[in-house]
Amino acid sequence: MSLKGAIDNLDFILLNIGYAEHVADWNYQGINSPFVRIHFVVKGKAVILHHKESIELRENHLYLTPSYTQHSYSCDQEFHVFYIHLYENLQHYSSIFDLYKFPIEIEADPLIAQLIQRLYFINPNRELTKYDPSSYESSKELIKNISLNYENHPAIKLESQSIINILLSRFLDHAKVKTDIHDNRIHRVITYIHERIEHSISIEELANLANLTKDHLIRLFKKQMGCTPAKYINQKKIEKAQLLILVEDMSLKNIAYKLGFDNISYFIRLFKQLTGETPSTYRKKQ
Repeated sequence: MSLKGAIDNLDFILLNIGYAEHVADWNYQGINSPFVRIHFVVKGKAVILHHKESIELRENHLYLTPSYTQHSYSCDQEFHVFYIHLYENLQHYSSIFDLYKFPIEIEADPLIAQLIQRLYFINPNRELTKYDPSSYESSKELIKNISLNYENHPAIKLESQSIINILLSRFLDHAKVKTDIHDNRIHRVITYIHERIEHSISIEELANLANLTKDHLIRLFKKQMGCTPAKYINQKKIEKAQLLILVEDMSLKNIAYKLGFDNISYFIRLFKQLTGETPSTYRKKQ
């Protein structure tokens, strides 16, 4: 997908927005969710650990954590923050985070601070009742929050979406292109993968689709996307598995089969390799 196409097809759904005042009680480990988080720090300091990078959260700054990013929070003092949770509705499109490397931190301007307060004001009752991620990452909470978005008055939905887009535009202004898929053959392959993510996908069929040899496809795909087709497929399948565990009442075995895995043991190993925990452990936390 081209960068323009990714921007044109942006579709973020507001799940939560709230304001919290913590006093050394914002300490949670191993968070890995299917939604995007934005934090706007009003007062105090805290720390977010992204992978192995420790980022100190500062007043009047915005912080972005993409979906499926393993991270942790640490706070040993007073800390006041607005939090925004967004669900990226992808359907058959690539995530904007696949195409751009977004900054984790940017400084907020006066307009952004006003817009966040406005988003908070027009979306009442979207605050978290508990701040422990295990309490609001449940399937029940995710489904409820998505449905609340669709129940909003059209004017509120439009204004909320506009504010969300402005917030993301501030991060996008400092983002770096990972890759622009300018080769139509790779574009077709990416689209095909997203359309058939619930099926078994072989490198041979992708090579035939692109009219390339397997080796040529792998080299070209890696140059465009920064990883092999197999790695990309596995990552997208496991991300879909995380979402299915949240929103569908299905056994892990059936989720594995639904995503084209014939070997449940391989599915479990791959899930743990990419998320740091087994599917059953991930489900128990929901």
